[in-house]
Amino acid sequence: MKLNAHQLRTLSEHDARPIIKRRALSLILDNVYDTYNIGGLFRLADALAMEKIYLCGMTDTPPNHKIKKASIGTYKIVPWEYAENTLEVIKKLKIKNKISQKKTNLIAIEQHEKAVPYNTVDYQFPLALIVGNETSGISQEVLTQCDRIVEIPMYGINKSLNVIVSAGIVSYHIVSRINLHKDNYV
Repeated sequence: MKLNAHQLRTLSEHDARPIIKRRALSLILDNVYDTYNIGGLFRLADALAMEKIYLCGMTDTPPNHKIKKASIGTYKIVPWEYAENTLEVIKKLKIKNKISQKKTNLIAIEQHEKAVPYNTVDYQFPLALIVGNETSGISQEVLTQCDRIVEIPMYGINKSLNVIVSAGIVSYHIVSRINLHKDNYV
């Protein structure tokens, strides 16, 4: 079932989430400050049927009215969880890895000296993409925990793209490259 913006906005938060097949792909927001960006990332997560969004640190959580507005209600559809810091989430995913014996690949999207172009990596599910805040990016302590750091080449004088645009480019690239094998879903 596909819902339009009006239907999503008016969907009750107490209604059951529609049951859809979700990809073994998550987003981790490391102190993303802008609530409109957070809402937009919920829309992206819904568009790609992502498993979950982790909202970490200073990242606001629903039911913030700006997140509600920018997400057009998708915050009610996409599973999400808040953690006081991103390292908690990474630790939790590593514990989950030991239990399931499937490693969650942690990929940071960041302009960094150790970054490689996003389109040169062989991505494998399960996968968590980490994005950082609009001013200083992903914290150094989080970057050290990542399996890879990828970046989008910038050809102008601006250093980076908006966090939603960056997450969108990389996540759609990944989804278009990884086949629809049943093991890629949760």
